[in-house]
Amino acid sequence: MDKQSLTWADADTNGLQVFLIGTAPSEAERFKAVSTAGSIVDAARVIDQTEVADREAFAPPRFSIEILRNDSGISLIGLIPETASSKTMREDVAKLVPNEKVSDLLESAKYPAPEGWAAAMELGMKALRLLPRSKISIDAGNVSVTAMSDSEAEKRRFEQELIRSASSQVNLAINISAPRPVISPFTLRFIIAADGTRFDACSADTEVALDTIVAAARRAGMSAAPDCRLGLGVPSRQWSRAAALSIDKLSELGGGTVTFADADITLVADEGTDQSLFDRVVGELETGLPEVFALETVLPVIPDASQGPPEFIATLSPEGQVQLRGRVNSKLVRDTADSYAKARFGSGEVYTASRIDESLPRDWSVRVLAAIETLSMLKNGSVTVTPEKVRVFGDTGVPSAKSDITRLLLEKLGDSKDLSIEVTYKKKLDPVLGLPTADECEVQVTEIQSGRKITFEPGSGNLDASAESILDDMAEILIKCPDDMRMEISGYTDSQGREVMNQELSQTRAQAVLTALRERRVLMSRYVAKGYGEENPIGDNSTEAGREANRRIEFKLIRPEPPEEVTTTLEAAAETAQDVAERASEEGTSDEQN
Repeated sequence: MDKQSLTWADADTNGLQVFLIGTAPSEAERFKAVSTAGSIVDAARVIDQTEVADREAFAPPRFSIEILRNDSGISLIGLIPETASSKTMREDVAKLVPNEKVSDLLESAKYPAPEGWAAAMELGMKALRLLPRSKISIDAGNVSVTAMSDSEAEKRRFEQELIRSASSQVNLAINISAPRPVISPFTLRFIIAADGTRFDACSADTEVALDTIVAAARRAGMSAAPDCRLGLGVPSRQWSRAAALSIDKLSELGGGTVTFADADITLVADEGTDQSLFDRVVGELETGLPEVFALETVLPVIPDASQGPPEFIATLSPEGQVQLRGRVNSKLVRDTADSYAKARFGSGEVYTASRIDESLPRDWSVRVLAAIETLSMLKNGSVTVTPEKVRVFGDTGVPSAKSDITRLLLEKLGDSKDLSIEVTYKKKLDPVLGLPTADECEVQVTEIQSGRKITFEPGSGNLDASAESILDDMAEILIKCPDDMRMEISGYTDSQGREVMNQELSQTRAQAVLTALRERRVLMSRYVAKGYGEENPIGDNSTEAGREANRRIEFKLIRPEPPEEVTTTLEAAAETAQDVAERASEEGTSDEQN
C-alpha cells in the first residue's frame, strides 16, 4: 500500500482473509486500494472495510449584480438566484427606465436568495431609476453607488433620496461626483468686525489656493470653518496670492472689509481708522498685488448723526408676505418695483408703501430692484438700501445663499458698495434636507388634528368651511412627503342611524378629503379613501362628546406586509434529516432501556 502511496489504508489478516481498513479521501482512492490488494491475493479473499471521507458541502455562490447606466443604455452583469430570472429582471428594469436599451449578461444559480438580497435589490432599482449616469453594485445586504450629477444641488438631492430609501437591512455606500461650478463673478469677501472675523463669500480655483486663502484668514483671527467653494472662472492664477495679501493688509488695519469681484478689489476700512496707517497699508497692498488686479480703497468719513440717510426697505415674512417701504426716485421706479415683486412673490402677497424722492442717486432704481431679487433668495428677512450701504438680514434653506447673495449684489451694484450680509442657514428650511420621512409625515398630519378637526355639514359629505385651513396645512406637509409613500384616509361615524348608511357616509367623507387635498396639488395616486362607518369607536356613543369624537378622519400609513417565511428545498431537506436523526436517537434510547 505504501508503494502505491496509499498511506491512509491498513491491511489485516485473519486466516486466508485480508481485511482493508481506513478512510479514503475519495471513492477513486478506495477503489485503487481494493484493486491493489486484489492484485496480490485472490480478490475473493479481500474484505473491504474502508470508508470514504465525507465531502464538505458546497458553499452557495456569492450572488451579485453590476448595473451600468449611461447614454448608451443599461448593462446587467452578474449572478442571481434562479428565483429571480434574468428575463424578469430585464422586464423590471425596462419598466423602471423605459426607452432604454438593456443588455442582459446575467447568469443564474439554483440556490435560494440569501438574507438581505431582496432589500438590496429594491434599493438598487431605486438608484437605477434615479441616476442616469451610474454604476450600481448589489449583493446581499450591500449596495454601492458610483454616479455623476450635473451640479452640487443635484448631488445633494440624489444622496438624500438614496439615504431616505435605504432600509436598516442594507449597507449603502454612495460616491456621487459633481463638476465644479462656473463662478461668475469670481468672488471673495472677508470681514473683520467687532462681532468676529468671517467670510461672507469665498471662492478658489484649487485646493492649494484654498489652503493659502484660509491660512491668511486664520492669521487674521478667523476660527470658524470657512464655507469656500471650488469652481471655474478664476481671473488669474495669482488669485490666492492676491487674496491672502489683501486679508493680511486688512488685518493690519484692524477692521473693515475686503471684496473681490473677478480682478476688481475694494478695501473698506472701519470708520475712525488712522489716516497715516491707512495710507501706508494701501500703498504696500498696491505695490504687492499682481498687475491684473485693480484696487479701490475707501476710508469712511464719520457721518453727521443729526439726519439719517434715505433708505429703501424690502421685507419678507415667514408667511410669504412682502412689504416695500422707504424712498424711490420716481413713480416709474415705484411701479416697476411693485410689478417685479409681484412677479417674484405673487400678486396677492405684495404691499407697497414707498414715497418718491427725486434727490436720490441716479442708480437708486438698480439698487431697489437688486434688493427685491436678493429678498427672493431668503425664506424670510429684509434688505435695506442706503446710498452707501446694502444690508441683508434673514434666514435661508440654501447652504450657499450667503455666497450667492454676495455674488449677485457685486454683479448688480459693482464692488464699491459696502455690504452687510447676515444670512443664517437653517436645516429645517432646506428643500432637500428638510423633507420629512413617511413616518414623520404621518406624525405631523396627526398633530395638525390634535387641536383642530376636519368637520362636515351635518349628515352630509360636504366639508365645513372651518376645515379649509386644516386641509391647507395638511397639503403643505403632504406635498413634501416621499413620492412612494402610501397612505389611507379613513372615515368614521358615530353609531346613530343604520350601519350601512354610516359606512356609506364615512366613505363619502373620506373621499371628500382626498378630493380636497388633490385640489391643493397633492399627488394622490398612492392615497386611498376608505370608510369604516361606526367601527373602532374612540368615545362612548351614549354621550354627545363621545359621538363627536367618533365622527373623525384619520390618516394612516399603508405599510408593506412582511414577507411570508418560505421553506426552501435545502431547508426542507435539512429539517427532514434532523427529524430522522431525532427519531433514530429516540428508538435507540428505547432499545437500551428494554
